[in-house]
Amino acid sequence: MNHLAHALLADAGGPEFALGSALGDFVRGRPDPAWPAARQAGLRFHRAIDGFTDAHPAVAAARRCFEPPMRRYAGIVLDVWFDHLLVRGWDRYVADESLAHFSERWLTLLDAHALELPESLRGFLAWMHGHGLPEAYGNDATLDIVFHALAWRLARPSPTGEALPALHAHADALQLQFDAFFPELLANARELRHKLLA
Repeated sequence: MNHLAHALLADAGGPEFALGSALGDFVRGRPDPAWPAARQAGLRFHRAIDGFTDAHPAVAAARRCFEPPMRRYAGIVLDVWFDHLLVRGWDRYVADESLAHFSERWLTLLDAHALELPESLRGFLAWMHGHGLPEAYGNDATLDIVFHALAWRLARPSPTGEALPALHAHADALQLQFDAFFPELLANARELRHKLLA
């Protein structure tokens, strides 16, 4: 899953848990034992969510929508597209908070702890501020910028910069797969949060 989905799933665990989850794509290895226990749990949570997502049959079916060479990068592309679909369907999954308010609250949390974040996450935080993320994942123009930025960051040349037309070509099928997958992810996340924070 991409940044917005991870933020939403971790939010109910509290600020330290959410911070740990935010570190999931920016920290390698085991959690720092000097971190608060909830932050360590949040990092483990992020990795478990990624594992659940990668193994889910609906996500596997979504990856098969793409032809080579895009299929090789389908996991990366779908992470971003699923945030796009989450933005579009936000009110279906979050009844008590607007996306705009959640996005502002999430960025405020990261800003408040910016000095504790690794340089790579601080850079991404600045990039989010500059591009109106995570709320702007619902905007095609922003998605295009995101996909081109991903293509630039990858070590090898890749087609990810041209992902948007392929995603639009399979939009209906991908929506069906997301609709099958995301409620199960929410349920899994609730159980996992409870287990890790117990």
